Amino acid sequence: MTFEQAKQVLDNNGQMHVLRFWDALDIGERAQLLEQIAGLDFESIARMRGMLKTSAAAAAASEPTAPAVVELTADAHAAAYAAGEAEIRAGKVAVLLVAGGQGSRLGYEGPKGAYSIGPVTGRPLFYFHARKIVGLCRRYSVRIPFYVMTSDANDAATRAHFEDHNFFGLDRNDVTFFMQGMWPALDEAGRIILDQPGHIFMSPDGHGGTLTALAKDGCLADMERRGIHTVFYFQVDNPMVEIADPAFIGLHVARHADISVKLCAKREPKEGLGVVVERDGRFEMVEYTELTDEQANRRTAAGELYFKYGSVAIHVFSFAFMKAEADKAMPLHVAHKKVPMCADDGTVVKPEKNNGYKFEKFIFDVLPDAKTVVNLAFDRAEEFSPVKNAAGNDSPATCKHDMQTKWLRWFKAAGIQMPVTAAGAPVFPMEIDPAYALDVTDLKKKGISLRAE
Repeated sequence: MTFEQAKQVLDNNGQMHVLRFWDALDIGERAQLLEQIAGLDFESIARMRGMLKTSAAAAAASEPTAPAVVELTADAHAAAYAAGEAEIRAGKVAVLLVAGGQGSRLGYEGPKGAYSIGPVTGRPLFYFHARKIVGLCRRYSVRIPFYVMTSDANDAATRAHFEDHNFFGLDRNDVTFFMQGMWPALDEAGRIILDQPGHIFMSPDGHGGTLTALAKDGCLADMERRGIHTVFYFQVDNPMVEIADPAFIGLHVARHADISVKLCAKREPKEGLGVVVERDGRFEMVEYTELTDEQANRRTAAGELYFKYGSVAIHVFSFAFMKAEADKAMPLHVAHKKVPMCADDGTVVKPEKNNGYKFEKFIFDVLPDAKTVVNLAFDRAEEFSPVKNAAGNDSPATCKHDMQTKWLRWFKAAGIQMPVTAAGAPVFPMEIDPAYALDVTDLKKKGISLRAE
C-alpha cells in the first residue's frame, strides 16, 4: 500500500488521524504503519463504531431453558463409537486446535502450548495433543490433518517449537499453522488508537475469528481438497481432551448435526463455564457472568441444578456448516479496557482508567444458525482438567494430579495394581505417551505384565 492509497482509505473511513505523525516517522516506521493500514478490516471497524454509537438498551430476551443433553448408554455408546471409527478410518476427520494464547498467567513467557505439563518428562501441552493424533493415525491407518491456530504474539515461537520437537512424530505435511486475526481498539469517538506514533494498537479478534482465519489462510480449501466432512475443535490448555473421540464424532454424524458440544456437570452454580440454552427455538451459549443469581442457582424437582452443564470448548463441526459460517458476519462483543495510546505530542500514555474499546468474536455465536445441535454429557474426570491458573483450581498441580489419576484407572482396569497414597494418588509419578496407548483398551493390548510390590 502506498501513502496516497492509505490516505484515501483512511479518509473514506473517517480515520485520517492515523497518519498525523507521518512526517516524524522514519522509513521503517512508515512501512510498518502502511502494512498495518493495508490489513485493517474497515467493514468490521464500521460495525464496531456503530456499536459505540448505539446506546439503546437491547430488546428484552425471553427466558432461556435448559436444552436436552445426551447421556450415552453402553449400547448407544458402542453404536456411536463404531460410527465415529468409520468416519475417522475413511479419512473424513480433521483436528483443529486453538492455541493463540501465551503462558504469562503461569509465569511462562512463550506459547501456552509449549508449557511443561508432563508429570514425569515435563513434556509440553502440544506434545500430549500431537501424540494423540499420532496414536489415532496409527490405530486407523489414516492421515488426519491438524490445523493449529496461532496468534501474532506466538506464531513464530509455535512453529519453532514444533520444528524443535520434530513435530512430535506427526507428518509435517499434515500440520498447518494459521494465524488468528487482529483488530484495532477504538476510543469513545470510534477512532482507531495509536500506541506509538507509527503503530496501531492491535489485539486478537477472539476465538470466533477462527472461522474467518481458516478461510483467509486457505485451510478450508485444504480441508475440502482432502475430503474432510467433520472437524474436531478444542483449546490448547486441556491435555486430557479425548481428541476426535469416536463416540462424539459418531453421534454427531449419525444425527447429521451442524455442531455438537461436549458438556460437563458444573462444580458450582457460577463456575466459569458457558451454558448452552434454548431460546425461541434456537440454541445459544450464555456466559456464566450473564446468568442471574436465580438462574444460576435454580434447581430441578430432583434437587439438581437446572442449568447443570457447562461448555469446555470441545466441539465437532460439520465442514459444510463451518464453511458457510466463515462467510457470515458474527456478532461482536465489546470490552472497555485500559489501552496505551499516543498523545497529540507523540508521547505514549498508559491510562489509569478504561479509555478504549476492544472487540472480539466468540465461536459459540454460530449456535443460533445451526439447524441441528447435539449436546453430549461427559465425565470431566476423564476429559477436562485445564491449565489456566498458576495455583488453585485448574492449575498445573491439579492437572498433573488428574492426568495421573486417570492413568491409574487405566492400569487398574487392565489388571495392574499400582502403589497409591492414602489419598489415592500414585506413589511414584507416572506418565503414558498417548501414541503408545490412547485408552485402556490399547493398554490391555500391549500385554503389560507389571506387579507393584
